[in-house]
Amino acid sequence: QVQLVESGGDLVQPGGSLRLSCAASGFIFRFNAMGWYRQAPGKQRELVARITSGGRTNYADSVKGRFTISRDNAKDTVYLQMNSLKPEDTADYYCNTEVSRLGYWGQGTQVTVSS
Repeated sequence: QVQLVESGGDLVQPGGSLRLSCAASGFIFRFNAMGWYRQAPGKQRELVARITSGGRTNYADSVKGRFTISRDNAKDTVYLQMNSLKPEDTADYYCNTEVSRLGYWGQGTQVTVSS
C-alpha cells in the first residue's frame, strides 16, 4: 500500500534551516508529482511546495526564495530544504501524493521556529 513517511522536523531558531524528508513506497515514485503541505494550529492545511515527475516546481508565495523542494527518484524520497525560517513557518508539515486519483498523506513532522 501507499506509504509516505516524513522526518526532519525539529525546534529551530528564527533564521535557521531544516531539511525535511519524505520516504515513499507502494507506488512508482518517479511517475508521481509530490507535494509538501503544512498546517499551523487553528489554520487550514496549505500547499507549501510541489514538484512534478519531470522536476517542475511551484511554491507558496510565503516561502519563495527560502524553501526548495527536490526529489531523488533513486531513493523514492522528496525533500524540503527550508532556510531563513520564521516563526510563522511553525506548523506540522505533511507529504502528499495522488495515486489512482486518491490522495495520500504522511503522518506529518513538526517544525517549530522559536527563540
